[in-house]
Formats: sequence, C-alpha cells, structure tokens
Amino acid sequence: MGWLDALRGIAALLVVFDHSSYTFMADFRGELMPYFNTSRYGIMVFFLVSGYIIPSSLERRGCVRTFWIGRIFRVYPLWAAVVTVLLTLNTLGIAEIRDFGPQSTTTVAVAHITMLQELLGTPSLLLVLWTLSYEMSFYLLVVALFTVRLHRRSAVVAGILAVLAAGSVAAGVALPPSALSGFFGTGPVITFASIAMGVALCCAGTGSVVLRGAGGVLGGVLALALVPFNGTVPLWEGLVILAVMFLGTTVHRAENGQCTWRFAAGTAVVVAACAVGSAYGWGDGDHFTRRGWIVAFLLAVLTFGAGLALRGRCLPRVLTGLGTISYSVYLVHPVLLAVIDRTVGRRQQDSPALEVAFFTVLLPLCLLTYRCIEAPSQAWGRGLARRVPPS
Repeated sequence: MGWLDALRGIAALLVVFDHSSYTFMADFRGELMPYFNTSRYGIMVFFLVSGYIIPSSLERRGCVRTFWIGRIFRVYPLWAAVVTVLLTLNTLGIAEIRDFGPQSTTTVAVAHITMLQELLGTPSLLLVLWTLSYEMSFYLLVVALFTVRLHRRSAVVAGILAVLAAGSVAAGVALPPSALSGFFGTGPVITFASIAMGVALCCAGTGSVVLRGAGGVLGGVLALALVPFNGTVPLWEGLVILAVMFLGTTVHRAENGQCTWRFAAGTAVVVAACAVGSAYGWGDGDHFTRRGWIVAFLLAVLTFGAGLALRGRCLPRVLTGLGTISYSVYLVHPVLLAVIDRTVGRRQQDSPALEVAFFTVLLPLCLLTYRCIEAPSQAWGRGLARRVPPS
C-alpha cells in the first residue's frame, strides 16, 4: 500500500499549500488558481484513494459492525482532539471560529458529531471538514451496497453518478446550497438525519440479517438524499465526488480480477468525460474557475494512474511517511493557520520563506499527533474489533 500512502502525501502537501498560501503567498496563489486549483487536486486524489481502500476494508472484514468500529476509531479521535483545541484557542482569543448565525450550539454540535454537517446546512467548524461529510456519505453508500449484495457493481454506480452529474448540468438543474435545509429548516433536517444515521449504525451492530439490511439501506438513502440536494457544492460536483470514489473502487476490483481492466478504463473515461463536461458547462463559475477545476481533476486522475503504475516499485520514504501522517496534516494545519491569522496576521507580500517555515513547524507537530492520538486510537479500534463477534 506504499503507493497509496505516497499519493496521500502528495495530496496533503497540495491542500496545505492551497490554504497556507492565503496567508503567506496570496499574490502567487491568485495567479495560480485560475489555471490549477491545488485544493481540488489534492481532495480528488484523497477521494480516489478512499474509494480504492474503503470498500476493500469492509469486504476483507466481511462484517459491517467491525467496519464501523474501524472507521470510528480511525476518524473520530483526532477530529475530537483538533476540535477541542480549536474551541479552547478561540476561548483564549488566539484563534477565531466562524459564525454559525442563528443556529443553536446543540444543532451545530449534533451536525458535527454525525460528520455530515456540510450536508446538513451547517458550516464546518474547520473549512477542511467539509470533505469528511462526503467521506461519511461514501461509507454509508458502501455499507448499503454491501448489505444488499451489490457491492461489486462499483463501475456501474460510478458511471450512473457521473452521467447524472452531466445530465443535471445539461438540463440546467441548479439547486441553491443546502436546498433541503432551506425548505424544511436546518433544525428538522439535522434531527431527522442524526436519528436516521443513529438507527442505521445501531442496526449494523445487530445479529439480524434483516435489520442489518434495513439499516444499510437507510444509511444509503440518507446519503443519496443529502449529497445532491443539501450540499454546499453544486449538485453536479457532489455527484462527481461520489463517482470519483466509486471509480477508485472500480480500479481495486480490476486489480483483484473482479472486473476487467478494459471495463475499469472505460469507467474512468466515462467519469472523466462527464466530470469535465459538467465543469465546463457549469453556469455559475467564470471560465478561469472552471479551467482551474478541470485541470486539477484531470491531473488528480493522472496522478492516481501513475501511482497505480508504480505500485510495485520502491517509493521515496518521505512521501510514504507523509501519507502515514496525512490525516493529521489535513486536520491540524487549519488550526495552526487560524492561530497565525489571529495573532500575526496575513502577509501583504509573498513570502516563500515563511511558507517553508510553516511546513517546517507543521510536519513535526503532525508526526506528534499521529503517534500520540492516531496510532493508539487505531490500535484500540483493532483490538475492539477482534473482540466483537462477527455479524
């Protein structure tokens, strides 16, 4: 799996550069973004890697219960630590959190605990958390397909989602951000979604095949309702994100002989063509914004393909090491930037030296959070999963 860690490392570096350049290299960033959206590039690489790994993790275990245990101990401990630190720093006045408007503390907290906050009409406490909402939706869909024994149809799902994305643009369908929350109200949507997700997870832990299937389907339906109809990104991009993750799954299936490489390549062409066509036909963005997104998307797919081609070779340890701590890099860097922006302020002129200094401070800090939080929590999760009877 070294090639996947290397891809994670590259993606993490590009995402951090995109966000830190606001503070240290704003002029350069302004010139680069119309031609290459570095954040979208890194995020799409992350989604492809997740699509490759997550379904195989579930199928290797063969148990929905242990899959959710693994995911919870992988994602939540560091997330909880980072959120706690940010709230503490905000209280001390050395970091600032965003304004949640009229939403109550309870609804904001519940939305974030589900990790679906970006799809529940609630701004993310940290900007980067929006991608975790799509990751969680993917988990729900993967479990749904597994429980109804359609998990090997990943290529079909990827193609359908990509075609729907292109079709929505061609038909001129443009929903406002958080459309369901705007229609029903944020509170009711959060209440319904949190209950539905709780029921789905509880059903996953039962010994009843019927209840596990019902819970899986409920979670999948929830994801399919929220991603296109209540996301903050355009409808087409939400569908493309899911299609990209299922494309990663399709590559995994081809590698394991569950479908042909020709079929996987055809799926990649369909997803890429529909994604590019959707972005190009998107009416809400100017030409330069669309161009930056398209270039980022295509380079992400090519990067994943290059990593796949090099999967049998020895890769630089610096990249695989970065991949190992990439989740820490992804979650910790915006907290560090929030402190800098609040205490020192953003640079008026580009300063490559400060950009390098930021990475020099960030990476050892992330190595520490990995060793002290991520690695122990993953070990606890594996230990608990071994003790849980298979479902």
